[in-house]
Amino acid sequence: MNHKKYIERCLQIAQNGIGASRPNPSVGAVVVYQDTIIGEGFTSPYGGNHAEVNAIGAVKDKSLLKKATIYVTLEPCSHFGKTPPCADLIVKNKLKNVVIGCVDSNSLVAGKGIERLINAGINVIVGVLEDECRARHKRFFTVQDKKRPYIILKWAQTKNGFVAPLTKDAQKPVWISNQYSQQLVHKWRSEEHAILVGTNTVIADNPKLNVRSWSGKNPVRIVLDRTLRAPKNLSVFDGSVKTIVITEKQECLFDGSGELFIETIKFSNNLAGQICEVLQKHKIQSVIIEGGTQTLQTFIDEDLWDEARVFVGKVAFKEGVKAPFFNKAIKEKINIKTDVLKIYTND
Repeated sequence: MNHKKYIERCLQIAQNGIGASRPNPSVGAVVVYQDTIIGEGFTSPYGGNHAEVNAIGAVKDKSLLKKATIYVTLEPCSHFGKTPPCADLIVKNKLKNVVIGCVDSNSLVAGKGIERLINAGINVIVGVLEDECRARHKRFFTVQDKKRPYIILKWAQTKNGFVAPLTKDAQKPVWISNQYSQQLVHKWRSEEHAILVGTNTVIADNPKLNVRSWSGKNPVRIVLDRTLRAPKNLSVFDGSVKTIVITEKQECLFDGSGELFIETIKFSNNLAGQICEVLQKHKIQSVIIEGGTQTLQTFIDEDLWDEARVFVGKVAFKEGVKAPFFNKAIKEKINIKTDVLKIYTND
């Protein structure tokens, strides 16, 4: 059979669970009999079924499973968590073949699921579209392998390289990107675990940092406020979403809301690294850095980023705040009406 075709289908449906399955990776699985898909599924929201369970459960005639092949983007788990091991379910249903995109690097699995399947007499193939599967599970692998969240840098800049005018008029805001790009950003927010901004952005823009133009869960809000100078009546402090304020001040000026957390660090060397330690403490799996140039440049200079998504609008400023600088080749370029989205990766 064409193994790549069915792993590609797994990759497609795995996208459906991104944002909801955390802290589990959103895996895709399909069950194939005589070159026909008879069941498919992706990872349910946390605490629910894994992809393999959903795919096998979708098969109407369970007698076909003994002659079928199950395809999965990630190695089936072999340990008890919120749900029983998926490897045990595959063995129980006596599937003939298992085709796996990539091996799970989690120490609780890390080849143990594959070993269990082989010991049960199942034919196992590993590494079909491995790079694509690892890319689909990039958030999960970054946490497992690098012990930090997957970091996405995002900003919009004018065609002559500015991210903001020198002075802002609250009554007449200037948008660099168009409405379609802005909606896409809200889609991204629904897919990532957290969003981070600096003090200047919070004070100047009073952003809500939520999902308004897309359907999905609001990300955790991370605010860098070294001296706690941001007014406490701003939208990010409304208590509607878990919010983490990272500061250097020892005293706490907040009212102790259950959704508000204060973390103290030293705003000196290794600032981005310290921030990552805080995010790791809160088990944040991915974060979009939407701060101003200073915040973004901090992560660039410390080489703590995985992906940059840069919108270039059609407008130009005579003067303004310069965009962050890095020296990377464009990985992908996408036209969004009047904007150009440039995507970079920190390979």
